[in-house]
Amino acid sequence: MTQPAIARLERPDANPTVSTLDRALRAAGRRLSSEAAPSEVDESQIAERLRLTPAERLAAFASSQRNLRQLVGQARRHGAAAR
Repeated sequence: MTQPAIARLERPDANPTVSTLDRALRAAGRRLSSEAAPSEVDESQIAERLRLTPAERLAAFASSQRNLRQLVGQARRHGAAAR
């Protein structure tokens, strides 16, 4: 690969294809490999939410938001008191 091609890969907004990455690695004497990894997402929580009606999902979201705001407020008060 040419230096300008490598420079394009190094740009923050670069979005190379797998083929391009493979070519770049092979030019450096390396090879690209991948393997499937198990999902780290707890899909049971997603399934649980999908069993709710849209109104129930909104209510659960609103409740979570209230709890989060309370938690953030408590953390801020605790952080201010510790200073």
